[in-house]
Amino acid sequence: MAKKNQTLGEFIIENQAEFPFSSGELSRLINSIRLAAKVVNHEVNKAGLVDITGAAGETNVQGEDQQKLDVYANEKFIQTLTNREIVCGIASEENDNFITISGQKDDHQNKYVVLMDPLDGSSNIDVNVSVGTIFSIYRRVTPLGTPVQLEDFLQPGSKQVAAGYVVYGTSTMLVYTTGHGVNGFTLNPALGSWYLSHPDMQFPEQGSIYSVNEGNYVHFPKGVKDYIKYCQQEEGDRPYISRYIGSLVSDFHRNMIKGGIYFYPTTSKAPKGKLRLLYECNPMAFIAEQAGGKASDGFNRVLDIEPTELHQRIPFFCGNREMVEKVEEFMSR
Repeated sequence: MAKKNQTLGEFIIENQAEFPFSSGELSRLINSIRLAAKVVNHEVNKAGLVDITGAAGETNVQGEDQQKLDVYANEKFIQTLTNREIVCGIASEENDNFITISGQKDDHQNKYVVLMDPLDGSSNIDVNVSVGTIFSIYRRVTPLGTPVQLEDFLQPGSKQVAAGYVVYGTSTMLVYTTGHGVNGFTLNPALGSWYLSHPDMQFPEQGSIYSVNEGNYVHFPKGVKDYIKYCQQEEGDRPYISRYIGSLVSDFHRNMIKGGIYFYPTTSKAPKGKLRLLYECNPMAFIAEQAGGKASDGFNRVLDIEPTELHQRIPFFCGNREMVEKVEEFMSR
């Protein structure tokens, strides 16, 4: 039973029995992520004091301008995971291709791959708005002793063994699941330790917030437009409250605590959707389901989608179960 205010290290040790097949690797992997998150948090908190904000002058594989902190966070997470020799491969939203890690013995014996968005919402850094890190962990499907292959990363979200996010806000929190509920840990910057502050996180049964970039309204499908009108109608517990930060981690985190739905549908400008299935949607969908919520592409369960490419995009609707099902109802019409 999780005890509030116990450290993340204590929590991991206490719950290690849930993964007898992992021989401790998964626990060490979570420990590596918490270490990298502390390093990135330290740098995020210095934004404005040192030359770490603004564009890096390059674009990533999606054609988006990379921020300096994008590059920094990506390097720190890759460096930490590589140095600990726990994973056999890493895929990042900031890299064209996956990275193969062989280990000092060059024997490719590690079992896990990590997929990540090292700094979600990084365009908000310059204006001092919350950003985050998203990560997803799978067991490899190719044989031990061989280099990882693309198929190790192109697994449906239902195969995840762990997923989580870090939100760098007024306080820094690490929220993750290993398929046994969702727990949130807050960083004490004075001690450098993470403490369990939000045990067994759950979406409230009723939601009252909808989070979408309404500036794209004219480009949305009719089902989405009709749902937004439904949210704004005065009837029963509506109208709902419109809240949109523009950082998936921050919007999702607020909605999981207060009750709401986040959605980024297809648009005429982005007919396949904008969010990445492997780096953003799958991990958030796994967390949402573990917290009693739901995640859909408007018609299908996100965790059942078979990925076809590393940087695949999909439409994304995630939050309170009833709210997501209502969107699906409008979409199906």
